Amino acid sequence: MHFSAPTHCIPVPLAKAYRLLNHGPVVLVSSAHGGTANVMAAAWSMPLDFDPPKVTVVIDKATLTRQLVEASGVFALNIPCAAMAAQTLAVGTDSAHTVPGKLAQHGITTFAASQIAAPLVQGCVGWLECRVLPEPHNQNQYDLFIAEVVAAWADERVFSNGRWHFDTAPDALRSLHYVAGGQFYATGKSIQVALEPAPTATE
Repeated sequence: MHFSAPTHCIPVPLAKAYRLLNHGPVVLVSSAHGGTANVMAAAWSMPLDFDPPKVTVVIDKATLTRQLVEASGVFALNIPCAAMAAQTLAVGTDSAHTVPGKLAQHGITTFAASQIAAPLVQGCVGWLECRVLPEPHNQNQYDLFIAEVVAAWADERVFSNGRWHFDTAPDALRSLHYVAGGQFYATGKSIQVALEPAPTATE
């Protein structure tokens, strides 16, 4: 097959291809069971359905979060902001297996959720309370969890009327997008586009 690359088009190693999609907001996955709570960072999460709302997130088998989620059947996706970049990297780097006090060590505080036992993380700009929809094959083969969102909350300074509005908020409240190696991007400037009216049949 002949491939004719446009100007500025370069090949990307397949091992790094996922980074082309890693501009979605990084999330903090919070979980709890049997008196133990944990928070970890995850770059691979996405919405899956509208009604009822569903999300997916990848949670590695080696993490304490994975154990807590499987035991409790619930978790929360917390959307951190630029002010929390260092904390987000820290809880995503340190494992609760080897650093059991990592939440206190990195200044992570939580508050009770409304519908699930997992805590929500203070300082974030969005929170989704989720109940796992068991899919054993996806979970065991791909570490992929599907969940229904049973409650959602947002910081009114950056989200209202069903949409984000970062342009009118402090930069510290912009959501984070993780690339790799400790590098984040904060959500940038919005671009408003108006649709052109469709041409009529006579045009």
